[in-house]
Order: sequence, then structure tokens, then C-alpha cells
Amino acid sequence: MFIFGVGYSGREIARQAKSRGWQIGGTTRSEHKAAGLRAEGIEAHLFDGKTLTAELADALAETTHLVVSIAPGESDPVLAAARDAIVSDMRHLRWVGYLSTVGVYGDHDGAWVDEATPCRPVSKRSVQRLSAENAWEHLGNEINLPVAILRLAGIYGPGRNALVNLANGTARRIIKPGQVFNRIHVADIAAGVLHLAGAARSGIFNLSDDEPCPPQDVVDYAADLMRIEPPAEIEFSDADMTPMARSFYSENKRVKNAALKDAGGVLSYPNYRVALDHHWQQGDWRGDKS
Repeated sequence: MFIFGVGYSGREIARQAKSRGWQIGGTTRSEHKAAGLRAEGIEAHLFDGKTLTAELADALAETTHLVVSIAPGESDPVLAAARDAIVSDMRHLRWVGYLSTVGVYGDHDGAWVDEATPCRPVSKRSVQRLSAENAWEHLGNEINLPVAILRLAGIYGPGRNALVNLANGTARRIIKPGQVFNRIHVADIAAGVLHLAGAARSGIFNLSDDEPCPPQDVVDYAADLMRIEPPAEIEFSDADMTPMARSFYSENKRVKNAALKDAGGVLSYPNYRVALDHHWQQGDWRGDKS
């Protein structure tokens, strides 16, 4: 397996895959991060988002399963750099997984969406994601290759969760009536990717939890676990937020995950309470610093 973009999610995919006996390679943008990945037994390569080096091409030539976890710009950087190599030189390739976002669905006023729901992205980044999805699906059809599009909800896990935010003093309870979000634990992303890769499944799959809920509920629950007072409520209209953070609240939907379950996928963390309980009890909620 080769992972373009071994960041937060990519690293968990690599760790789980390695624990199951896969040989793992992947890319990062800095030599410091590459050294850390190599220390974990991951064959790390530098990728500047533009150039397919001879070293990268050699690694791809042996790849059977490709995971793409790099955000697109005006085009998908992996396709821009490696499309010819994928078509002509990756003779062992059997499956591609593209990590996208549930943001491609846009706003549905809190209604449920599934993989058959028409996409109407609002933000520029979601428009770019949908374009990249289409490009990968087109390539799969062109060369008869299974391509799985994995639409991720809000990602959390060790080091990125409400417990950490409360401990850091950055947690906020922003109240927008009727607003809900789905989430997905990073371990469930990795498990879903590996399950679909092993079965060479193609199509679109939502990777989301079972319980969309208001964001303040998660903060309240984490504060209860820590036995501290949650931060004061802030009305959405009064909240000081970055444009990107505010844009997330412009989309309101509940995301179904039945396609993943129908394909045999199983969530270890079907809701935020199960996950936060686990991490609080295990003491690993802070994550690591590497």
C-alpha cells in the first residue's frame, strides 16, 4: 500500500495496515516528518505536490493499493503528477481509495443524505473535492480499476478531540439552533479504508458515525468526563470565528453510513460518547507528539 499524504488520517491507516502485515510506503512534505515515519517502519518519500521523482515512480511501480489523502487545489496534485505512471507503469495496482469529504453534499437543512444524494457543494474546497472525485472515478473507468471514494465526516481521535480542547482552553460551545454535525474517528477511517481495500470495493462510501448531533453536546460530555465546568455558551451570531470555521456552519445535514456497513464495514466508535469514554479511560486522549 502506498499513501499519498501520510498526515493524521494517513498515518493511522499506515499504522493499522502495518499491524496487519502490509508493506507501507507514503509521502510527506518535510524530511523531519519523513524521518519520524521511517522510525515507525513506513517507507517515507518526499512529495512537493508537483513532481513525481524517479524514487517515487519506483515505489509506485510496486504498489498494489493506492490511497490518496492530499487535498486538491484547482486540480488533484496526485493525478497531475502521477496519472501517466498510474496508467502505464503501475502494473500491480488493484485498487485506489480517494479520501474526500461529506462537504460535497452541501447544505440540506439538517435532512439525511446518503451516497445517492445529489452533490451541491457550497465552499470552494468542497467544489474542488468533488472535481477530484470525478477525475479519479473517470480514471478508474478508463483503465478498469476499482476506485473507492471515501467521504469523511469531521475527523477526531487521539490528540484531536473535545478533551484536548478543554484542557487547552480552546473549547467553545457555539450555539446555532438546529445545527448538527457527523463525526468519524480516525481509527474507523483506517479500518474502513483497509476493509474496502482488502475487498477491492469500488463506489462511494460515507465514513461517518451513527449519531449526528449539535457540536456543543460533545463539549458538554467531555466536560462531564473531566469533571469540569464547560465553557459558556456563545450564540453563533456573536461568535468570533475564522471564515473557514464559519463556513462549516453554513452546511447542516445528517449523513448515513449504510453503504459502508452493507459492504461489511464495522465502526468501533459509532458515536462520540463511546470514543471519549475509551480515550478518557485509557488516558491516550492527548495523542502523541511525534
